[in-house]
Parts: sequence; structure tokens; C-alpha cells
Amino acid sequence: MNRAKATLASLRLVNSLLSTRLAATWPLATQVTQFSHLLSNDPFNNSHFLRTHQMLFFSSNPNSVVELVLASDWSEELERELEKSYAALTHETVIYVLKKLDKDRDKASGFFNWACEKTGFRPSSSVYSIVLRILVNEESMKQFWVTLRKMKEQGFYVDEETYLTILAQLKKAKMDSDVVAFNHFYSRMLEENAMENVVKKVVSSVLDSEWSDEVERELGDCKLVLSDNFVIRVLKKLRNFPSKALEFFRWVSRSGYEHNTVTYNAIARVLARDHSIELFWSVIEEMKSVGHEMDIDTYIKISRQFQKCKMMEDAVKLYEFMMDGPFKPSVQDCSMLLRSLSVYDDPDQKLVFRVAKKWESVGHTLSKAVYDGIHRSLTSAGRFKEAEDIIKVMRNAGYQPDNITYSQLVFGLCKARRLEEACKVLDEMEEHGCLPDIKTWTILIQGHCAANEVDKALLCLARMVEKNCDCDADLLDVLVDGFVSQRRIDGAYKLLVEMVNKVRLRPWQATYKNLIEKLLGVRKLEEALYLLRLMKQQNHPAFPEPFVQYVSKFGTVEDAVEFLKALSVKEYPSSSAYLNVFRSFFQEGRHSEAKDLLFKCPHHIRKHDEIGKLFGSTETGNATS
Repeated sequence: MNRAKATLASLRLVNSLLSTRLAATWPLATQVTQFSHLLSNDPFNNSHFLRTHQMLFFSSNPNSVVELVLASDWSEELERELEKSYAALTHETVIYVLKKLDKDRDKASGFFNWACEKTGFRPSSSVYSIVLRILVNEESMKQFWVTLRKMKEQGFYVDEETYLTILAQLKKAKMDSDVVAFNHFYSRMLEENAMENVVKKVVSSVLDSEWSDEVERELGDCKLVLSDNFVIRVLKKLRNFPSKALEFFRWVSRSGYEHNTVTYNAIARVLARDHSIELFWSVIEEMKSVGHEMDIDTYIKISRQFQKCKMMEDAVKLYEFMMDGPFKPSVQDCSMLLRSLSVYDDPDQKLVFRVAKKWESVGHTLSKAVYDGIHRSLTSAGRFKEAEDIIKVMRNAGYQPDNITYSQLVFGLCKARRLEEACKVLDEMEEHGCLPDIKTWTILIQGHCAANEVDKALLCLARMVEKNCDCDADLLDVLVDGFVSQRRIDGAYKLLVEMVNKVRLRPWQATYKNLIEKLLGVRKLEEALYLLRLMKQQNHPAFPEPFVQYVSKFGTVEDAVEFLKALSVKEYPSSSAYLNVFRSFFQEGRHSEAKDLLFKCPHHIRKHDEIGKLFGSTETGNATS
């Protein structure tokens, strides 16, 4: 179907859905409206973080390991230059460089091999884990296996987190032979690793009772050979018991073992939780005072943990801590933190500005991504005047607003229920030569649905189609949710069916499942079965569960037959599908319907062993009762 026909079909569908809902057409704004004129006196002019005339020029000569490696292909000349400038590499530096090179496997591998072979650097298990995650790719599997064997030879092991990450990547790439080999390697490694039993014994001693002199005597009796590798493994096993992990960490130090960057980073990861946050910060201060640094991989993991757990004050404090050190987070890390801050109903602007100020204080100019992060938090908080001023400053810095910038404004206006103003933003976008994309339209339409303005959302859809922007599965899901939230199940059904049949859209499986459950909830079995057939035609997995429950409670034998037909594209569904229906009928006490259905089943189903046993046991039970 060509675009013109698809567009016409979409518009007719919208008109049909609206015909019985609106007495009068909602006046979509068509005039171009500008933001209010920018103030001549910029209220942020004196703010440190919004200086826009400051430019940062890098030296033409690379002045760091990363710059050296990125500046040229790997060669003996590059190695000589590295050796001249960086005779000794720290654990933190190696991790920092590897993280910066994680998109360039050859250079990451070259740097790692050079560091180990030419500088005497001794990798830790965390360094090996990063290298393995970089190399797990079809083009570099030979290097992956070589590195994995070296890791094992040096007494390290693949931890569970790294194992699962690599396994998922191999499965995603459909590298079946490597999946089998890696599983075998991991299992053999665990079996052959004599240290595992010692680790388990130590962990058991620590967890069995409160920390005491007796626990310390037990640990002393184990005559442990303490090493980075051993300490890290115990700490990982104790990760769900932060205070006990710290007790073990302290005991190790009292036993004559000198902690280093590797073990300090390991305990930091364990303590980075809400209920042990004071312990975390005390260890971070201690680590800094004895001359060790948090490595960038540890920072990324802890920062994400803080953001996930909504510990935003700590996430910002940690960001500032890292920016004051030698291994500074990237602009992407800064943008991610700003994005996390903006998702709250009332974003904490002080935290937002602390992040931006810290980024600029170390000599960086604000990037488009950072400006967007500030703008996002302001629009989300409904502070549109300040957001407008940020756009002015952003323009002065050479960055023009784009779909991301405008979409954030649309989102904020919709959140504030200023829907007409949100619609006008799209006119302004076009006026400035920035065509709204499907994401911008989706945000606008979702905003209307969230405000229970589904009919106006449909008019936005019509306007979008007229602008030659096609609906996608995400937007359809938004609209279906909007209809369902207003209990307009028929409208949601009609919308989805027409989008599939007339516009050739392929809805998400979750959209189908959601609507099927809602249809069955209002006794619309025929419509739900039609969606089940569409799912099968579009190669989605079957969704039998709600149908089985519905038919066994409310349906007839004919309904059960129709469901079983719709369940498969073949002539008959599997015997397990029949078995599930029979069992559900029996559970509802509808034995006669089950028997009638059995009579209508094909011969191979009636003779199936499990089904025969089910009916035999039921008849026996009925006879004895």
C-alpha cells in the first residue's frame, strides 16, 4: 500500500473514531506562536556554569594515554611513545583507558597486551572482565578465548555477573558453538578452582553469627593465603551483607594484608547501598587519604545503582568527587545523571546546577547534551521561563534547538496540562525549520492521553498523518492505553484493527496482550479471538492463558472450539493446548462441557494418553463420590 492510501486510511479511521464522540471539532492551533521575546538582561549572565564565551582548545600533541592511543593506529612507534610517557601504569589508568576504547576492540586489545607484556602491569579480575566484555564479538572471538585462558592461568575466575553478561551477548549474536564452549569453560573452571571451597567456608563463618573474636579465630584457623583475588571473591559473596563485608575487609587489614586500589574499589561497590551509605562515604574518604582512586568502571556501576535506587544526592556527590580526581566521567555520564534528575515530578534544581557547574569548573564548555539535561529538568519542573532563557544561552553558545529540545518542552507543557501551548510548540518547530519527528508527536499524543483527552489525541494523530509522519507501534500502544484508561475498549479495538489492516502496522505483543485481556474483561470473546489470529499472522507468540480462563468460566463448547482453532496456524493446535482447556473445565466443575468438547476433538486428541488419564481419573472420582 502506498503512502497516499495509508494516509487516507488513517484519516478516515480518526474521523470514524471521533464521529460519535465530538459535537464540535476541537480547534487545533494553526497559528505560529513564538516564545516570548528573550530578555536583554540574561538572568543567568553572572552564573558560573553558563559562561558561553569561554572556549576550550586542546593541545595538538596528545597529552594522555587515551589521546595517544586514539590518535593513531597501533604500531611499534605508538608503543615506544607510550613507553616513553607512561613507564608505569596504575590499575585505575588501565581501566579508564579500556573503558574509553570499548568501541574499538583492536586498540583495546593492543593496549591491554602492551600494558601486560611491555610494562609489567599485573591485571586484576576486574580488568580481565572489562577486556572480555569488549572482545565478546564475532570478529574478535580468537582474542577473547586467548584472554580467557590467560585469565584462568593466572588464577583469576569469571564472576557470575561477567559470565551472565557475556553469555547474553553470545546468545544475542546467535553464536551457538561459543555459547556451548563458554558454558563448558565456566563450569570446568568452577570445578577445578580449589579456592572456591575456601571462599565458601570463609563466607559461612562470617554469616553464621555476629562479628566477634570467635569469628576472627575461625578465620585465623583457616590459614588463608590472602590475595587481591581472594579478598574480592569473598567481598562479592558478602555483597548482600555490607556491614559484614566491611568487618571482613577490616580483619584482612589487621591480618597483615595491605589493601590496594583493587580491594578498595571492591568494598566500595559492596557498600554503595542506602542502608550502608555512611560506611560507603567513610571508606571513600579513607581510600582517597591513602592515595588510591576510584576507577571509572566502579564509578559507573555505583552511579547507576544510586540513580536506580533514587539516591540522587549521593549520585551527584559521587559525580563531584570523581570530577575532582584524575579519572573524570564523560559527557555521556553527565547527561545520564542530568536525565535521571529530571524524571522526578519536581526535579531538584540545586542538584542539576551542581552537576552542570562541576562539569564546567574543570575546563569543559557546556555541550548540547548538558544544555539539554538542564533544559529537561526545568521543563519537567514547569519552570518554562527559565527553560526559555536556557535556550537563549544555548543558542548563544552555537547550539540550535532540535527535536530533543522541543520534545522536552512539549513533555513539560503536557505534564502541566497546558495542552494547547504544547500543540503550538510544533508549529514553532516548523517555523524554525525543525520538523517534528515521530518521538515528538508521540510525546504530544501521550500527554493528551494522560490528561484524559483521547479525542484531542486522535486529532493530533490526524494532524501528524497529514504531515506525512507515519504512526509506529510505540504510538499505537500509547493510544490504545489512552482508550483503555477511559474504558473505551471498542474504540481501542477498532483503532488497532484498522491500523493493522489498512496501514499494515505491526503492534507490539504487549499491546495485543493488554487489549485482549481488556476485551475478555467485558465479554468480547469474538473480538479477542480476532486479535489472537492477528497475533499469529504477525508471528507473535500465542497468548492462550486468558482465553482458557475465560472459556472455562463463561464460554460454551463452541467457544472452546473456536479458541483452539484460533490458537494455531496449523490444522490443529498441540495436545497440551487441549489438555489445558480440559483441565480448566474440570477445575470449574464443568465436566459435561469437557466431555462434549472431547467428542468434538480430532481422533489423535481423544486417544492421547494424558487426556485419557484425565478423563479416566475424573470419571473414577465421580463414581466414588
